[in-house]
Amino acid sequence: MKLLKLVPDNTNIGFVAMRKWAFALTALLTVLAVGATFHKGLNMGVDFVGGLMIEAKFPQAVETDKVRATIDRLKVGESSLQQFGDANTVQIRLPLPEQGGAGAANVVVEKTRNAMTAEFPGVTLSRYDTVSGKVSGELIQTGVLAVMLAVIGIAVFSWFRYEWQFGVSTFVAIMHDVLMTLGFFAITQLEFDLNIVAAVLTIVGYSINDKMVIDDRIRENMRKYRKMDMKALIDLSVNETLPRTVMTSLTILLALGSLLLLGGHVLRGFTAAMMLGVVVGTYSSIYVSSSLLISLGLTPAAAEKKATKKGYAGNAERVGPRDDGALP
Repeated sequence: MKLLKLVPDNTNIGFVAMRKWAFALTALLTVLAVGATFHKGLNMGVDFVGGLMIEAKFPQAVETDKVRATIDRLKVGESSLQQFGDANTVQIRLPLPEQGGAGAANVVVEKTRNAMTAEFPGVTLSRYDTVSGKVSGELIQTGVLAVMLAVIGIAVFSWFRYEWQFGVSTFVAIMHDVLMTLGFFAITQLEFDLNIVAAVLTIVGYSINDKMVIDDRIRENMRKYRKMDMKALIDLSVNETLPRTVMTSLTILLALGSLLLLGGHVLRGFTAAMMLGVVVGTYSSIYVSSSLLISLGLTPAAAEKKATKKGYAGNAERVGPRDDGALP
């Protein structure tokens, strides 16, 4: 029985030759993502903005204007409505009562339930969440801090583990992935809550995992092929790891696709973020971070110098190619 091979043996794709186009596309998408985030803003969930969020499921499609009119008659504060998942589900956001705490919030939920049931027979309130303004502010600070510390920590690790160029390219690639995710949520206006922060951190982890595999192969080949042109060396390294990259990304996308279709609307934002992150992370690992090493001036001489300091030079000489770069 033959093994499934999505990438044929001896594949030799010239990724580096397309680096200028890739850099231009990356810069354009990054600018668009940042612009969309600042212009449209993120549809922050109750976790971040505070307040009361009620999710109402109707037996058939409903107009949000009618729902808003029903809520306004209760005089429980300014409401914000959004169809969520499908035309039958509406997400209602209300301010928290100034006094009374959780008991007052439960009273508002009950008043909303009674009014909605009377106006729309068959409606059900599937869930509701309450978060205070103080807690939501702390969650925003903690979420941003967690993402930034993860990105910086990984970049610093790559710096010390390999060369400084690897650290810089790692930071650029991961920030690109994070900004693409933020831009996606700004454009689609999917709810951005703590689940999405978890998805962003998972995307960072996946991206760095894929990038470390490629970086490690680049460093290994830099020791073996010390006379090889850097462009050819990076193409060789990326093509050698390409089967693993494609197979890993495809299997993850298949699992996420099943979750997107069958997991319900509660997990839709998380799953969409993960799928986007896998695609963008794979792209940035292959086209952005690897090719950026050339622009940053990385050469095989740097790896040889570092290997000599650590005592690897003799071993590299035995297992490596001849001085002309050919295989032994």
